Amino acid sequence: MVWGNILTLRAIQGFFVTQSSITTTAVIRWLAGHLSAYKRRVWGACIALLVAAGAWLLLGQGIRYAVDSGLIASNPESLNQATLGVLAICVIAALATYARFYLMTWLGERVSADIRQQVYHHLLHLPPAFFAQMRTGEVISRFTSDTTVLQTVVGMSLSMAIRAAITFIGALILMAITSPLLTFCVLLAVPAVLVPIRLLAPKVRRYAKLSQDRIADLGSHIDQSLHEITTVQAYTAEQHEARLFSSRVEAAMDAAKQRIHYRSLLIGGIMLLSLVSMLFIAWVGARQVFDGSITVGELSAFLFYAVMAGGSVATLSEVIGEVQRGVGASERLLELLSAENPLTVVGQPLSLSSRRSPPAINIEAIQFAYPDAPVLFDDLTVHISAGETVALVGPSGAGKSTLFQLLMRFHDVQAGQVTLNDVPVHQLPLDVLRKQIAIVTQEPVVFADSVLENIRYGRPDASDEEVHQAARSSFAHEFIDRLDQGYHTQLGERGVKLSGGQRQRIAIARAILSDRPVLLLDEATSALDAMSEKMVQQALKTLMQGRTTLVIAHRLATVQNVDRIIVMDNGRVENTGTHDELLKSDTLYRGYAELQLLT
Repeated sequence: MVWGNILTLRAIQGFFVTQSSITTTAVIRWLAGHLSAYKRRVWGACIALLVAAGAWLLLGQGIRYAVDSGLIASNPESLNQATLGVLAICVIAALATYARFYLMTWLGERVSADIRQQVYHHLLHLPPAFFAQMRTGEVISRFTSDTTVLQTVVGMSLSMAIRAAITFIGALILMAITSPLLTFCVLLAVPAVLVPIRLLAPKVRRYAKLSQDRIADLGSHIDQSLHEITTVQAYTAEQHEARLFSSRVEAAMDAAKQRIHYRSLLIGGIMLLSLVSMLFIAWVGARQVFDGSITVGELSAFLFYAVMAGGSVATLSEVIGEVQRGVGASERLLELLSAENPLTVVGQPLSLSSRRSPPAINIEAIQFAYPDAPVLFDDLTVHISAGETVALVGPSGAGKSTLFQLLMRFHDVQAGQVTLNDVPVHQLPLDVLRKQIAIVTQEPVVFADSVLENIRYGRPDASDEEVHQAARSSFAHEFIDRLDQGYHTQLGERGVKLSGGQRQRIAIARAILSDRPVLLLDEATSALDAMSEKMVQQALKTLMQGRTTLVIAHRLATVQNVDRIIVMDNGRVENTGTHDELLKSDTLYRGYAELQLLT
């Protein structure tokens, strides 16, 4: 059955939506969606914000009363009353500010944590092809620096922006009540103050995103060089790596300088225009006092409101830079979330038998090519019977490891199909398919965790005794027992405390513990010494019983007793047979045998 038209190579490559499709509106809607889960706290923060803003605005009336009824009228009692009233307003404003700051900061932390979980969960379900395009350090940067920026924006900048907007509107209304003429002058000044925001805010956003990208490059370089520190030092490449890192630091600094430049222009421009406007308004107000149009108290209150309005505009000018950084960071996170997994269930989902009996594996007339690479398989067909042990032999690049990846559906074929017990793998949910398969790779994976948890990774619900038994079966128990803390020893980053052979046996123990009906061994004994290899071969022989097993082997001594050997070259099956049959009939296999077994 040909279903390659369903999934093209373009779909495999098209993980990201284009940047231009992520709009500011989409970012706001996304953040609002996260905030909507905490409506009570959002409402609490909004109420506290309104109370605090209202209290500060009410101060202006207290100042007017104190000046006109107290100072100008020389009435100490009114002055005392005004002072007590202002004090009460200050206490209310302080309490409301505490509540606003606490709730908004909590929301910033909570939303940032939720976004990290959302992005991480999404990434866990993307295929390996995605991570071949996206560097790990880049992803880590988006998790750390970008979510920290969002935390600041939601927890602080957003509430400051809302408070400043409410204060500005409230101050404008009270100014209009106090003096319509002076308010008209303020309204004339507002468009001039907004001009820098209109001109410079897009540049702040652009360079904020560019700065975050450059910081991500730094993270990628650190991740790569420190993970491969042994190679770096072995080739005395410390100075070379330092120079590369310095160039990336300077690139990040250049982007930051542009962002700082435009943000400083934005703040300075707004500040200058605000102060000039205030000076002009104060001059007009003083002349109104001379004319008797307004009282000194009313002018004092008006100037207080004007200062608040100007301060609000200044706050908005500062905050808008952080908000633009937050939008840029959100775009980068949304790019990760917009990465689609092409490996979905195609057609009506099917299921496998609940019995854990070994399945037959059929690879039928498949075609496959990696993106931007020549065709690897063209009409490849391989049939493996239930419970059969089959070895794949051939030169590097023949397609042996790719067959493993297609079987586990890390990639999809462009034509043909791969089946387990006649069920196409593309019609199985990925977790159902992969729970049928245990794999031990040529480069064993060991996590920065204890020995116990590394083995238990194959079956998280396994008991300690089952873990110990799996270790004994892989002949790992003896060396584990000699470690400082036995099974509770922390193995360090990528298992640096273990030798290659020990890491291999940990990986084999993990596969043994998982107890799955299909076993994939990618040169699983390559890192073992002769004695360990003999013991592990015995363990694997027991493990293979009752399972369908595929073995990739470059060392023919490990596959002489398998049921069948498939010789591959350039993505084709060249020959099939037992070891003895291939020695007689296949030139390529006989050449390998003469090099490895007869020398």
